[in-house]
Amino acid sequence: MNPRQLQQMAQQMQKQMQKIQEELAATTVEGSAGGGAITVRMNGHRELQSINLNPEVVDPTDVEMLQDLLLAAFNDATKKAQELAEQRMGPLMGGMKGGLPGLF
Repeated sequence: MNPRQLQQMAQQMQKQMQKIQEELAATTVEGSAGGGAITVRMNGHRELQSINLNPEVVDPTDVEMLQDLLLAAFNDATKKAQELAEQRMGPLMGGMKGGLPGLF
């Protein structure tokens, strides 16, 4: 492959990457815990968008449970956002032997 072809491929990949990044920013994932008592929404870049709490889960005598549920919901949403990013980036990264460690 000559340098010009390589440069064209790199530019094409850059455009595809930018499009995917825009799609991830516009896509929302939701994580939940406690049977939906807590929901966390974030975009595909794992930026927190909202947290919703069912008032019944807020017990001032059991703050630890609320903390655990929040953590579980956040981790669930983060996992879904990670899977979404990997799914969207997969075709683009598939041609790169071994991928790019640390990209996500």
